[in-house]
Amino acid sequence: MELSFVLLDVGLFGLLMSILVVLKKIGLSFSKQVTLALLLGVLFGALLHWTHYGQTEILNKSLEWIGIVGYGYVDLLKMLIMPLIFVSIVMAFVKSSSGRNLGKMSFSVIGMLIGTTAIAAIIGIGASLVFDLDTSNLRFGEEESIRSENLETSLDDLNSQTIPDRIRAIIPQNPFLDFTGSRSTSTIAVVIFSSFIGLALMRLEKTSLFHADKLIGIFDSLQRLVLNLVKIIISFTPYGVMALMTNMVALSNWNTIWDLGKFLIASYIALGAMFIVHLIILAIAGVKPMDYIKKVSSVLTFSFSSRSSAAALPMNVKTQKQEFNVSDGIANFSGSFGLSIGQNGCAGIYPAMLAVMIAPSVNIDPTNPTFLINLVIVVAISSFGVVGVGGGATLAALIVLSTLNLPVGLAGLLISIEPLIDMGRTALNVSGSMTAGITTNRVLKKQ
Repeated sequence: MELSFVLLDVGLFGLLMSILVVLKKIGLSFSKQVTLALLLGVLFGALLHWTHYGQTEILNKSLEWIGIVGYGYVDLLKMLIMPLIFVSIVMAFVKSSSGRNLGKMSFSVIGMLIGTTAIAAIIGIGASLVFDLDTSNLRFGEEESIRSENLETSLDDLNSQTIPDRIRAIIPQNPFLDFTGSRSTSTIAVVIFSSFIGLALMRLEKTSLFHADKLIGIFDSLQRLVLNLVKIIISFTPYGVMALMTNMVALSNWNTIWDLGKFLIASYIALGAMFIVHLIILAIAGVKPMDYIKKVSSVLTFSFSSRSSAAALPMNVKTQKQEFNVSDGIANFSGSFGLSIGQNGCAGIYPAMLAVMIAPSVNIDPTNPTFLINLVIVVAISSFGVVGVGGGATLAALIVLSTLNLPVGLAGLLISIEPLIDMGRTALNVSGSMTAGITTNRVLKKQ
């Protein structure tokens, strides 16, 4: 009986995939395929949640098979990250013809990422105050207690690293090891290594043009190969999105979500407000807001459902280059650095909201101007400091809360709705990195 239910679930999912295949063949646009896949995933996930309520073993086995499509797709995208960063950044240096704009490009991209994170912190603070969010109204359950203990342990590990240690962690000691993604800082290390190779090639052009041309030809061919590989993998996006959303909705605890609905609503209002800030910045740079939304919808839909900025990197870079004519260098710099610097959702809004919520528990007035100014400064600085150790929203929250001497364990109270919030945070992170890249490209072209 159990096997028959699993086969039925997987068979229905296969039928939905077949519908997407047919729609693709008759010419449905890619963005509409992705949007439809997301909706189908939500509906099918809700169906599985309802039909298998109380039958955890059957549900988990069905989702295990369906997960091959969703998590397998994410794995394929992650497979592309290191090769894409390496060849694209090397060629970006070579194609720049001179190093005059490299400094401006890096400064602009990083400045935009950190600056928008500071704005995100202010918005997060505002949302918490307007909704009067306070952890004193929340209660610890078993899961929350375990999560709090884990956060305390993570804080101990974080405190064991000095700032110089975190800086050294981004230096590529063994690039071959970093290409395997073995360290939390491997992505940034590969970016730095690729930049050195690019600079070396630029110098070689001046001393030995014959050898430089041979190497550049090899890298150019590798870049074309990787970009074609990206196109192949991205064509699987609708199926991956549907599987990921099915898994998310089917496993959600809706009773707990209802209890924490106030924080969830406040979070998404803050995320939406920051997205509007992105649109305003882009409008000032000459990009029509509706055009931007239309062109990035597929990328944001995928990042929303996958909860992975890293997995969205190939789509992020591809969209910047093809839809907004952003140069190779800027698209790859903004996409790569955006994985761990200035993430508007994870390192901006989230830790700021948590700090305001937790402050009353230690008799700190969250409306105190000094506290708020310190909070924004700490969030902005820590959004860059996260580069040294990686870890996303949890790490950003640990750094901010511990710096302000706030109890980190209380962040564990939100574990049950963490996945739902993380979906919106990730989409905002990706939008922030694309905003930095598109704006930088427009600004440098005018100079």
